[in-house]
Amino acid sequence: MASHTTAHYFLEALVDLGIDYIFANLGTDHVSLIEEIARWDSEGRPHPQVILCPHEVVAVHMAMGYAALTGRGQAVFVHVDAGTANACMAIQNAFRYRLPLLLVAGRAPFAVHGELPGGRDTYVHFVQDSFDQASIIRPYVKWDYTLPSGVVIKEALARAAAFMHSDPPGPVYMMLPRETLAESWAGDAMPTYSPARYGSVKAGGIEPERAQAIADALMSADNPIALTAYLGRSAEAVSVLERLALVCGIRVAEFNPVTMNICQDSPCFAGSDPAALVADADLGLLIDIDVPFIPQALTSADRLRWIQIDVDALKADIPIWGFATDLRIQGDSAVILRQVLEIVIARGDDAYLRKVRDRIASWQPAREAAQAKRIAAAAQKGRPGAINPAYAFARLQALLSEDDIVINEAVRNAPVLQQQLRRTKPMTYVGLAGGGLGFSGGMALGLKLANPATRIVQVIGDGAYHFAAPDSVYAVAQQYRLPIFTVILDNAGWQAVKASVQRVYPDGAAQQSDSFLSRLSTGRQDEQRRLADIACAFGAHGERVGDPDALDAAIERCLAAVGAGRTAVLHIDITPL
Repeated sequence: MASHTTAHYFLEALVDLGIDYIFANLGTDHVSLIEEIARWDSEGRPHPQVILCPHEVVAVHMAMGYAALTGRGQAVFVHVDAGTANACMAIQNAFRYRLPLLLVAGRAPFAVHGELPGGRDTYVHFVQDSFDQASIIRPYVKWDYTLPSGVVIKEALARAAAFMHSDPPGPVYMMLPRETLAESWAGDAMPTYSPARYGSVKAGGIEPERAQAIADALMSADNPIALTAYLGRSAEAVSVLERLALVCGIRVAEFNPVTMNICQDSPCFAGSDPAALVADADLGLLIDIDVPFIPQALTSADRLRWIQIDVDALKADIPIWGFATDLRIQGDSAVILRQVLEIVIARGDDAYLRKVRDRIASWQPAREAAQAKRIAAAAQKGRPGAINPAYAFARLQALLSEDDIVINEAVRNAPVLQQQLRRTKPMTYVGLAGGGLGFSGGMALGLKLANPATRIVQVIGDGAYHFAAPDSVYAVAQQYRLPIFTVILDNAGWQAVKASVQRVYPDGAAQQSDSFLSRLSTGRQDEQRRLADIACAFGAHGERVGDPDALDAAIERCLAAVGAGRTAVLHIDITPL
């Protein structure tokens, strides 16, 4: 029986698990894997494709974008403690998005005197040795493990895959000592571990009594509402929610949405402001949402009866959550809502259906008023050097298609984008779920990789753009032919920082002196902020626009470039902070 290194069996396990890609930022800890991949290539043996990413934040976010569309976690290779630290912010995002991801890092070698293959042979192997490497990232992974021996590599990876895909899904972390990867093992010592027998655990529905209780509450309510943020991770859940909302007369709002959860053309879609709904509601549903509203700003919410349906109802990884619910249910929202829908359809008589139709019709004036407000906001173009964001988003809306995927990292302008750049199809919108900015560039690449025929539009503020490792984003876009369209909204700083200070100290010294330590531009005549040039250095089409009357033509040129297979970046000067 032939012998191979642990690295060989590691690759075999990735193939067995159906992993398509390895997003990699490699180091001295990966020598056995690099050698094995080269050997497999020389033999014509297929393995997951390696996508080299010059920065870990791009590698992790690419894996997230791919998982968001496919539902399948991919592998990310990073370099020992240093690469883990670089990846940590992006992993926090993956954790909050509830996206499956296998993060693999080497460990500094432990053999000092040449006792074992793969032992320490360079300076960094001493200084990159840490007492608890996983502590860097442990709060944001579901499982972490240091491989003790190559003989258990396939079992360990099967367990890692089970954890990352089990509901709620999320990232896992495995550390591979260099000596362990270099070990040799006979093939008969390496049993296989079928994903079908060591697989993940999926959330499901609920018993009939609780489904009946939810249906009773909805049918007896005079003004039910629903708040959601990430229900749309399942297209089936979107369809069921839309039907249930129409059958029961439920107004649905998205607060800080992570996905598109209900078609924005639906008469039941009620925008993104929970306060406007809570005031008149008598029953509230919290469906797949982490933060339904800000409690100190919406104290009236306490008077409502709340029913929570969530794949992660307890929010066990948020130390203090703070939202009271009268009925808390953990499960698959698509399955549970379908159970409730079937009960309502079976029980709904003509009188009930007429009451619901009248209720939905009564919302039309409010919808028309919201539309008029949206149109009025978009009509204000701004001035040269200070384009109104609402106008910019309205022009994008006019020139994009409903199939385009829009990634919203506009930060302080994110709510304006939600109002103006309306989405009608599942998985055509991605918002920020975690706490780390700079996610949209890598996610755009991952989404494009998962669906090459779809146009990906990344909208990002200039402050977040600096966090996104844009040189790495556009290097990957060029190397792997993944054209994306980036729109940079430049208000010359971090508006979120300024607004935060203003909320806490509205009449403070910072407000009086307009000193918020958030400006990224001095206004000097010799100052340059050619953000698109970063992309141009890697073959992209880039331009800057400050005149609102020139915006349409600039967008059209960028879209034409993307259509021709070339990444495009449009740097828009919006109203400064």
